[in-house]
Amino acid sequence: MKVLLTAVNAKYIHTSLALRSLMAYADAEGRYTKIKEYTINNRIEFIVSDIYKEKPDFIGFSCYIWNIGMIKIIAGRLKKLLPGTVLFFGGPEVSYDSAAFLEENPFADAVIRGEGEGVYKSLLERWTEGGDISDIGGITYRKNGEIHENPAGEPLRLDDIPFVYANADEFKNRIIYYETQRGCPYNCQYCLSSVEKGVRFLSPERVKSDLKFFLDNKVKQVKFVDRTFNCSHEHAMMIWKYIMDNDNGITNFHMEITADILRDEAIELLKKARKGLFQFEIGVQSTNRLTIEAVKRNAAFGGIADVVRRVAEAGNIHQHLDLIAGLPYEDYESFGRSFDDVYALEPEQLQLGFLKLLKGSGLRRDADKYGIVYADEAPYEVLYTKDISFDGLLRLKGIEEMVETFYNSGKAKNTIRYMVEKNGRAFSFFETLALWWEKNGYDEISHSKMDLYGRLFDFFTEQAGFREHLGHIRELLRFDIFLGDNMKNIPQSIERDQSEEERKWEREFYENPENIEKYLPELVGYTPRQLLRMCRIEFFDIDPITGEDKKTAVLFDYYGRDELLNKAKSAVVWRSDGYGA
Repeated sequence: MKVLLTAVNAKYIHTSLALRSLMAYADAEGRYTKIKEYTINNRIEFIVSDIYKEKPDFIGFSCYIWNIGMIKIIAGRLKKLLPGTVLFFGGPEVSYDSAAFLEENPFADAVIRGEGEGVYKSLLERWTEGGDISDIGGITYRKNGEIHENPAGEPLRLDDIPFVYANADEFKNRIIYYETQRGCPYNCQYCLSSVEKGVRFLSPERVKSDLKFFLDNKVKQVKFVDRTFNCSHEHAMMIWKYIMDNDNGITNFHMEITADILRDEAIELLKKARKGLFQFEIGVQSTNRLTIEAVKRNAAFGGIADVVRRVAEAGNIHQHLDLIAGLPYEDYESFGRSFDDVYALEPEQLQLGFLKLLKGSGLRRDADKYGIVYADEAPYEVLYTKDISFDGLLRLKGIEEMVETFYNSGKAKNTIRYMVEKNGRAFSFFETLALWWEKNGYDEISHSKMDLYGRLFDFFTEQAGFREHLGHIRELLRFDIFLGDNMKNIPQSIERDQSEEERKWEREFYENPENIEKYLPELVGYTPRQLLRMCRIEFFDIDPITGEDKKTAVLFDYYGRDELLNKAKSAVVWRSDGYGA
């Protein structure tokens, strides 16, 4: 007997924790179970033929809003090719109203609802024995043309689910997902986590054992899938302390936290963490009080902002702040105010999402109440509401693209920070840029990295309000370029020729051992010729770090890059007023 568990991930770097957890609990030795993963970029014909060649007796599909459309096509074709194979489905996209899913999709034989490990183990035992599955809890299935929905199964003790990772090499250059808790204590109406009441945790001993594997194997990044990582102060503190005490200097841990409940004790501890050890995602969603009340977010922005600022003081933790467009009572202008509020906190990333009306969520149930009209097909994204039109959401899509392209990517963050300060409002700046970008048709074509810089400078050149700042803008764009890459050629409109005197100064800088010990201690021992390839000294007409009108030389160290930002380290090594000399 062969069971094939399959996932269609959003990207190659993603991995399916769900499938590995099913297999680890029910069939750790792989006697019957095999896992195959694909991405939404794979051709459907390839996926179908690849699964068909396995000739499995049972095929399980992990279903989410980003892959359900493909999975329905794949499963429909496989049922025709392998009519005797049982097709079963699990995941949030099919768990809610599973009977309707079976009714609408005749190729589907069964659905595992909710938590799947125990259910899959019971199914596997019955299938190997040839027994009846009608008394297994947590499944909806088709039998003799009729659909049956069994009562839910009992939730598992999390420690009983084995650790799913054994070979770290298998996940090289891929994101590892990890879970220490299930459930959420909050009731946010756009989220499915509010459906499951209560929170269950792995024991501290088990968590530490799992974390040791990641740290010992020096994996690049671990993403916690815990819905609210710090909902238990004691649990979060235990994990942070263990990671900090056993830090390997390489691994980064990403957590989704609720900022306003982060205690002083936690903030003080986190200030001592290595830069880049932790990365926080914080869901603000909106700063409109009526909106927050409608979605039962129960988090005042003032409390969030205070914690975000205090965490940022140490400069060692990247913070990603999220907003959602299309929520109740949030019109275009209100969203702009929410955007400005969050931008003012200067997060490493400002992530704009668009409301998805998930099956089983409170907002989907109350869509008529709030006048929310959404797409019938997954991912059920909002089309318009009584508060914001489709035109308004389209404008926000353009703004999102500009934020992703120039701010979240880090490509022009210093330039944009300076210009937003001059412009007065972050939202209106990105709005103007997005409209200009669309007007020139740049939203319809691909761009090289240098094209992006050149076009951004063109934008500033054409805006009357920015022309008096073009000198600063040119220098800041050059600074942003060289922070990212040691480029030989940059857009001609931004380029500055280095004088022979400046080139001579750079060569002599690398020939002085005291300079290397002071600015590049990790590169002591390399020859000046090698240092010229690994680093770069660029002269600016301003100090691009402080903004002062002082001619400045900046050293870019490409050997010691910031791993999370993927930027070179930079330092002022000379300035016309004597600073740094």
